[in-house]
Amino acid sequence: MLPPGLEGNLVEYVQGGVADWLPFDQKRFYTNAFIIQNDKILLGFKKRGFGINKYNGFGGKVEPGETFTEAAMRELKEEAGIDAPLEHAGSLLFMAKGIEWAFQIEIFSARTYSGTPTESDEMRPEWFSITPSAASDANAIVSPIPYESMWDGDDRWLPLIVQGQKFVGRVDSAMQDDGKFTMTRHWFGTVISDN
Repeated sequence: MLPPGLEGNLVEYVQGGVADWLPFDQKRFYTNAFIIQNDKILLGFKKRGFGINKYNGFGGKVEPGETFTEAAMRELKEEAGIDAPLEHAGSLLFMAKGIEWAFQIEIFSARTYSGTPTESDEMRPEWFSITPSAASDANAIVSPIPYESMWDGDDRWLPLIVQGQKFVGRVDSAMQDDGKFTMTRHWFGTVISDN
């Protein structure tokens, strides 16, 4: 059975937690974009605002009149200084205890881009290795994906993007005393192609 707020032709990939799913009355829409090239992924270190000091894709709020794709392209340009032929890669519904609305995050990815990744006032772009063998090499120039410095649960769905597998997921979280969000329940599924 799919968690509340998720829909589609999905097969369960991973789930966890035992808490009840958190209720929500409305959704607010966001995007997140990832660039994957060869054996690397481009992430941004968040310098200010929500998610400060975490690595993530490049994204933000969908502005009135924008499509999800337009918002993702705009945010990628604003935060990393690059353009890319983004394709929809997945959807993530994020809930936090005490917040009455849900973050509906549309995830995008691209295998090519134009321009030079450039630091902005909000994000510092950095390449990370997606190849475990390269990441474990002590002489490697590119560090492994820093899951310990990302949102709780990113390690469950980011590998799907790298593999080119579309997904849908939900993460319910609670804020801890130190201000960090910890997952209380999660569910991720891969999209079954209609072909």
